[in-house]
Amino acid sequence: MVAFTDRILGRIVHNEAMKSDPKEIYNWRVLLLACSACFGAMSFGWDSSVIGGVINLDPFIHDYGLGDSKSVATANLQGNIVSVLQAGCFVGALAAFVLTDKFGRKWCLVGAAVLTLVGVIMQAAGSGHLEPMYIGRFIAGLGVGCSSVVNPIYISENAPRAIRGLLTGLYQLFIVTGGMIAFWINYAVSIHMKGQTMYIFPLAIQGLPALLLFILMIFSNESPRYLAKSDRWEQAKSVLQRVRQLPYSHPYLQEEIQEIADQLEFERRLIGDASLLNLLKEMWTVQSNRKRAILSIVLMICQQMTGTNAINTYAPTIFKNLGITGTSTSLFSTGVYGIVKTVSCTCFLLFMADSLGRRRSLLVSSVGQAVCMFYIGLYVRIAPPVEGNPVPPAGYVALVCIFIFAAFFQFGWGPACWIYVSEIPTARLRPLNVALAAATQWLFNFVVSRAVPNMIVTVGAHGYGTYLIFGSFCVSMFFFVWFFIPETKGISLEHMDELFGVSEAEKAAVLDRDGKDNYMANIEIVEHTGAHNGHNKV
Repeated sequence: MVAFTDRILGRIVHNEAMKSDPKEIYNWRVLLLACSACFGAMSFGWDSSVIGGVINLDPFIHDYGLGDSKSVATANLQGNIVSVLQAGCFVGALAAFVLTDKFGRKWCLVGAAVLTLVGVIMQAAGSGHLEPMYIGRFIAGLGVGCSSVVNPIYISENAPRAIRGLLTGLYQLFIVTGGMIAFWINYAVSIHMKGQTMYIFPLAIQGLPALLLFILMIFSNESPRYLAKSDRWEQAKSVLQRVRQLPYSHPYLQEEIQEIADQLEFERRLIGDASLLNLLKEMWTVQSNRKRAILSIVLMICQQMTGTNAINTYAPTIFKNLGITGTSTSLFSTGVYGIVKTVSCTCFLLFMADSLGRRRSLLVSSVGQAVCMFYIGLYVRIAPPVEGNPVPPAGYVALVCIFIFAAFFQFGWGPACWIYVSEIPTARLRPLNVALAAATQWLFNFVVSRAVPNMIVTVGAHGYGTYLIFGSFCVSMFFFVWFFIPETKGISLEHMDELFGVSEAEKAAVLDRDGKDNYMANIEIVEHTGAHNGHNKV
């Protein structure tokens, strides 16, 4: 099995770590751990995609009072139903920072699965009542938001450095796979079911990935780096031996354990106790950490301002606006859209994340998405589809641009952002950094999900301005990546400090000081040494 896995990965991953590290570490255990945790991501993709189709089903429209699709009142109600999940995700992401350090990565994922299941049950049982729909989606959002923080942390702390990008990027692959399945479930119920069952079934079946997350994580190990951080070194070594499938005496395993120990010791000397106040001080007063936090937050804002989740959630509505007629036909087009996203995300993880790299992928993705959004916006402005008339050739190009846009997003801005925010922070700041990034993602996801129905109705005829706005953001994102984002492929988690301006000499300066020195004195050493040695540039 190891030889087979190594042969496959050796063909698709090309970096120095892949060539030098022992082949035994690329085994089925690390792949299974990553896939198990990623069912939390599937819950988000499934939910955001299923609700976009459900709100277009006639029984749901009747039971929940969604009237004229072109009225602002209906747009507001649709936006409220959809976006309350993102509000829960925002709260869940912030809470995850405290919970993941207190209870561990594994048990936080188990708890997130339980919350998601409770929320799904309430949504399915709503039967036309808005209160359980709103409450259920908020509770499910708490679970999804929590898992969005813990999932990338858990995977990055278990993954070998050579394939960390591939495994962490599975988060995005599971999102789009869940979305694809949900799209086709919506299409199936639109032609095979009638009455309330038409929307109850897709709302209920979205609990499946949360159930799988709960079961699989019960049998999974805790993160070895979390165990080490909690001073449970024997358990950490045991987990690393099992996940890497190497004997404890192996030089690679000894080096990895030593790197974890050195990094944790450096951070403990730097910040003293790991109180929230000290963590926040270290994040925002140490230049290298502040840089990483700001990059993580801006990356997540940019991810949402591409407009991707607007298309994910409101794809049936957008396809109708581009001239596709009939609920089943628009849902079928949405299903094809889901397939394109899944295939393109798979291609990114296999051939780009750990080979082409994260930075180049973001640059290519920005350009492709901008071109697609500008074409769609100009088409809708200049030659909008006329109801009852066939779609013109320019309209079919616009429809194809939706699919091309999805492919470009999965080539970069989808998976690469989650890879970055989970791998660039220091070990102690990783939960806080990922929590802030994930909360930012959910906040702007909420803003976009809430605003898009109104934008389609109000921002120009047929909402053409919506696409031009998102296209403009994609252009600005290209320049942001060009000037500020470094490449991280093949770099171990413990060596990210050097990439962001903390050299080995600076670490030694802190470690050589008496452990009784206070927090701010150590901060001053890092800042002064970094400025003197010129290590503060990315």
